[in-house]
Amino acid sequence: MKKILITGASGGIGTSVTDKFFNDNYFLILTSSSDENLNSLRKKYGENHSYYKLNFHDVIDFEQNLKQISEDHKDINIIVNNAGITNDSLILRMKSDQWNSVIQANLSSNFLIVKNLLPNMIKNKSGKIIGISSVVATSGNAGQSNYVAAKSGMIGLYKSIALEVASRNINVNLISPGFIKSPMTDKLDDKQKNQILEKIPMKRFGDPDEIANLVYFLSNDQSNYITGQNFHINGGMLMV
Repeated sequence: MKKILITGASGGIGTSVTDKFFNDNYFLILTSSSDENLNSLRKKYGENHSYYKLNFHDVIDFEQNLKQISEDHKDINIIVNNAGITNDSLILRMKSDQWNSVIQANLSSNFLIVKNLLPNMIKNKSGKIIGISSVVATSGNAGQSNYVAAKSGMIGLYKSIALEVASRNINVNLISPGFIKSPMTDKLDDKQKNQILEKIPMKRFGDPDEIANLVYFLSNDQSNYITGQNFHINGGMLMV
C-alpha cells in the first residue's frame, strides 16, 4: 500500500485530494495546524491512517513533529504540500508579523517538510513531491505581496529541489490553481463573482476535483518523466 502525506488536508483542495487517494486505498498521513480539524479528519477517514499536528508558527515543535513523521513512516511515496494561509494588506500598511507569518506558513514550511522527509525518499530511490502554488505567484496580486512572494518562492524552491534529486528517481512538481470553488468563493456576492469571472475566459470557477486529478496524475508512474514543472489550472485566466 502506497503512503501519501497531505498537508492542509481539511481545506477545499485538500479535501478533494485526500478523497481521491482515500478512494484508491492509499495510506493517508494527514496534517493540520488545528486539533479540531485533525479530529474531523480522523472521524472521516478512520483510525487506520495517521494524523499529525503541524504548527507552522512554532518552528521547534514543527520540526520535532516532522522528525516523528520521518521515523514513523520511512516509506512515504508521495508528499503533497497544500497547506497555506493568507493575511492580506497593501504593502504600505503591512506589518512585519503579517509578512513573516505568511512566509513561514506558505514557504518556509515547504523547505522544512522536504528537508526532513526527503532523506527517506533518497534511501528508497523513489518519490513524488507536489507543491500547491497559485496563479498569483506568476501574475502578482495587489494587497497580497506576502502571499505572492511565498507562492513565487515555492516555484524557485521546487525547481531547485527537482534538479538536486532528479537522478534519484524523485519527481518534484507544482500546480498553480486559479480561482477554485471554495467556502471563500461561496461568500462572494454576485458583483464580486462577476468581476472575477470577467477575467476567466471559461467563465467559471474551477472545481477542487480538477486540481486533485492533476495531483493524482503527478503522483503515479504515468508522470515519471515530468519534473521541475509548474502546471497552471485557471480556466485561461493566465496563459504562460
